[in-house]
Amino acid sequence: MNLTEYPYPSTRKVVLGHKGAVATSQPLASVAGIEMLLAGGNAVDAALAMAIALTVVEPTSNGIGGDAFALVWDGRLHGLNASGMSPSALDYDTFASEGKVPVRGWLPVTVPGAPSAWRALSDRFGKLPFEQLFAPAIRYAEEGFPVSPETAGAWRRSANVYQPLEGKCFEPFKKVFFPLGRGPNTGEIWNSHPHARTLREIASTGAESFYSGNLANQMAQFAADTGGYLSLDDLKNHRSDWVEPISLKYRGLEVYQIPPSGQGIAALMALGILQGFDLSKFPRDSAESFHWQIEAMKLAFADAERHVADPRFMTVSTNTFLDETYLASRRKLVGDAAAVPETGIPKGGTVYLCAADGELMVSFIQSNYMGFGSGVLVDGTGIALQNRGSGFTLEARHPNQYAPAKRPFHTIIPGFLTQGGKPLGPFGVMGGHMQPQGHVQVVVNLADYEMNPQAALDAPRWQWIKGKEVQLESSVPEQVTTGLRERGHTIEASAARTFFGRGQMILRDGETLVAASETRADGLAIVL
Repeated sequence: MNLTEYPYPSTRKVVLGHKGAVATSQPLASVAGIEMLLAGGNAVDAALAMAIALTVVEPTSNGIGGDAFALVWDGRLHGLNASGMSPSALDYDTFASEGKVPVRGWLPVTVPGAPSAWRALSDRFGKLPFEQLFAPAIRYAEEGFPVSPETAGAWRRSANVYQPLEGKCFEPFKKVFFPLGRGPNTGEIWNSHPHARTLREIASTGAESFYSGNLANQMAQFAADTGGYLSLDDLKNHRSDWVEPISLKYRGLEVYQIPPSGQGIAALMALGILQGFDLSKFPRDSAESFHWQIEAMKLAFADAERHVADPRFMTVSTNTFLDETYLASRRKLVGDAAAVPETGIPKGGTVYLCAADGELMVSFIQSNYMGFGSGVLVDGTGIALQNRGSGFTLEARHPNQYAPAKRPFHTIIPGFLTQGGKPLGPFGVMGGHMQPQGHVQVVVNLADYEMNPQAALDAPRWQWIKGKEVQLESSVPEQVTTGLRERGHTIEASAARTFFGRGQMILRDGETLVAASETRADGLAIVL
């Protein structure tokens, strides 16, 4: 790891500490994490305080009514899947009544899992009282905070989606997030007392109110009053699951992901396919290096889109996907020219964060999906509900076909790296179907091109869209664009860096913690 080389224009360098480190996409959330460390908390306390704060300071990408996943290292790696299921009373015919997978309103709403993740992680690993973790978020919600530039931009773009929505279920959402008929501008102070009240109640009840008490009753009643399907039983029956992480070794690094129903397996498959190509003999910014990565990613996505679902409904095991013989057979399909695997990929909106101290390391991701989510906010609570049901398909006999009480295909994926069985640290790149693509590119930058975390995150990115269509950041050199076109790729350049994910990373280098937060977001890494 070269801590002095930064080959790409950036205003940031890695930050170095040895007692603790945090990194999020929003500076005020990072400060919340540092508050916990300075109060005697550990990395899990810091991660949870940041996650809770992000529901307030970056509501364009996550919220109290979203899902969460985590990887925690405490001498071994633990995985947590806190995603929720579809409502038990919502049948297939009703869900599919529009003739397509629904995106807004009550139909795509699934049970929120994030508060259960906060409680589960705190109970198992935390040092500080659960209520203390909420203090920064409640303060931001009550006193207000200046909206950061990227969040303000996302808020402004979201107005075109959510303002036109009509119906009783959408009115509380618009009242909270667009009270003036628009989102707040950069630097404008925004607060939300409903958020503060709800967070205070979750804190004081250990999240019990959210799943079986007053808040649960409010959610169920609001659903009943406005044509929704979420019931008190759905909330009471929700459980977060501790799961065994899945992994693949790539160039001496062990790369870990949460198992399905998430798409992390696609990142591992793409890396497994790339094992057979020596990328390091090509420059990092070359058509050859980009081409092999893109083609490997296409094949991985094709498998994930066809087979990944709620594990209870999958017909192919994760071990099959990661089998070396199978990956070798997929590798043979990669040629010198662009190919066209058939697949369909959703879009998303997510926050990723990480934290580390002397004993624990945490990779955590949280999302409402597609920005603000469903557009449904439970009146008086600040609970904006996710639209994760949009991850289902209507295709008959597909393992991810919609059904009641089922987890959908999930886009959000936390990552973790070890080397020789020892922890290197957490990493993640948020942003819908860009997430596994971002994971692959970051790991390649680290393993094949020996970049430090900041350079690995800042490096120009590609994003496969569909078929032969590839989008490149405008900073990708022209010779790469030309070379990819010569190989048959249809190239579109984009100046909108937010389309290429937003990542954080903390890696251990001896006794030093090396932290980075990339420039595509408003983020900040802080160390002790």
